[in-house]
Amino acid sequence: MFQQGLIETRARLSRADDDPARKLNSCPALVLNADYTPLSYYPLSVWPWQTAIKAVFLDRVDIVASYERLVHSPSLDMQIPSVIALKQYVKPSEFPAFTRFNLFLRDRFSCQYCGSPQHLTFDHVMPRRLGGITSWENIVTACAPCNMKKGGRTPKQAKMALQVSPIRPTSWQLQERGKGFPPNYLHETWRDWLYWDIELEE
Repeated sequence: MFQQGLIETRARLSRADDDPARKLNSCPALVLNADYTPLSYYPLSVWPWQTAIKAVFLDRVDIVASYERLVHSPSLDMQIPSVIALKQYVKPSEFPAFTRFNLFLRDRFSCQYCGSPQHLTFDHVMPRRLGGITSWENIVTACAPCNMKKGGRTPKQAKMALQVSPIRPTSWQLQERGKGFPPNYLHETWRDWLYWDIELEE
């Protein structure tokens, strides 16, 4: 589990006091499902302000909270939504797609042999030349040096112990992993909807 100090260093909540002067591209909307949980933690489910406002006018979302920042049209002044909730529930799939990004997220963006977060690629635990297949249960995140060192051998043959045996994760497990990677930008109106314990800036 990631240390709280690391999470607080990675992300700080931005106070709403600065909203009136906030640049428009710094006003994304946090998107919640109809059950008021984030659609995704990593990447965090956010929409640009234009997409959020369009969804409001198409009656696809409810506004939960807003920035103090206003946008103007000839007939309307409107606060930019900071948190919106879908009106129709989107059911998440039980299992995530088998992609490089999801693999790295499962393995917390670190080499499963040495723990390095640098120069990441993926490795077949059971090498393909020995019949290993490309699947959740046989692929791990590895840094390039460890991948080269292991070569076409098994971890036992290469005397390289795996930190964790690879598994096929559920979507819920990946979302739990994602909570360890808060983005650089968070707004204080998002606090009640995100399950990170992050302090406000002084």
